[in-house]
Amino acid sequence: MPKILSSEPATGSAPALRRAVHILDLVSQLTTPPTFTEIVDTLGLPKSSVHGLCATLVELGLLIRSEAGTYRLGPHTMSWANGFLRQTDLVAEFQQLLNERQELSQFTVTLTVLEGMQVIYLACANSNRALGFTFRIGMRLPAPFTATGKAILSALSDQEISQRLSGQWPAPLTPHSVATYNELMTELAEARQRGFSVDNGQIRDGMLCIGAPVYDFSGNVVAGLAVSMLELEATAEAIDQTGHRLVELSKKLSARMGNRP
Repeated sequence: MPKILSSEPATGSAPALRRAVHILDLVSQLTTPPTFTEIVDTLGLPKSSVHGLCATLVELGLLIRSEAGTYRLGPHTMSWANGFLRQTDLVAEFQQLLNERQELSQFTVTLTVLEGMQVIYLACANSNRALGFTFRIGMRLPAPFTATGKAILSALSDQEISQRLSGQWPAPLTPHSVATYNELMTELAEARQRGFSVDNGQIRDGMLCIGAPVYDFSGNVVAGLAVSMLELEATAEAIDQTGHRLVELSKKLSARMGNRP
């Protein structure tokens, strides 16, 4: 059964609106369109309330009622989804979030997307610390070697990863670049367990990067965030603390992209 918020209205809220949203949430999350009775039983709402709300939602095009008495989302919800997508800009949200959140300002923070076996750098907030490596917008690097690439791949199924990486394995950038598919899969398993990925000098000797995935409104991974630091300052404690801060930042960016955990 999908996770549904409490049907009890919060203090000061509009009860009817809140209940209508709960109905839409339920219908959108179920794989099989529910009946009127199933909606009532799942949400624990009065039949009279659900009857009136469902009738109004059907009238507004937010729900469609079948001849069998089941409900599914109506076409009007798609216009909202399209409007949200038009108004949502991943790079702009990334930049605004970094301006608002300063906990990682001492590090270089990058944003990438996955294309084939490579990541493409969409945005970068550089720190004052010299890394000996310059991230440039539009730059491409092998996904298996980068923290963002590992983070994005860790959010995919093994089958999707295999399909993505079916081409020729990229030439190593450093002696530390992951050399085989099996080695990468071990790293991805560790990233899933930790919650963040680590590039330990795989794109440049002496530089360590930590990555975390970014998800959209549909729950699909759409990008990766990473922070970069010198290996000299990357103690186990620093990696753990910075990694968890980055994960929190990635969750906030995901929320701005419409993701609901």
